[in-house]
Amino acid sequence: MSAQPVHPHAPHRVARNAQGIAAALSSELRVEFYAELLAAAPEEAKGVLLRWWGRAMLDNDPDQERRVTAALAGAMQTVSLEELLERRRAAGLPVE
Repeated sequence: MSAQPVHPHAPHRVARNAQGIAAALSSELRVEFYAELLAAAPEEAKGVLLRWWGRAMLDNDPDQERRVTAALAGAMQTVSLEELLERRRAAGLPVE
């Protein structure tokens, strides 16, 4: 018997690189993303990529309307940081 995650890890809708992020953004946001990335110091680039990847993932979420409604209503499911980190470890994902 093997343990399977409760919520299987699905592939990302948006590739975690500058090209994937840019492709997922509207033309207006793409210009803003590239401007911020090009202006970032090398040690800041990873943070810029992570933040914009999150934005691109949210903007391309097929369940976006339901999530926004739940968040605005205060009915969004939450988990503790410890639980989140444990889930990532169990799934073999990086914990930084």
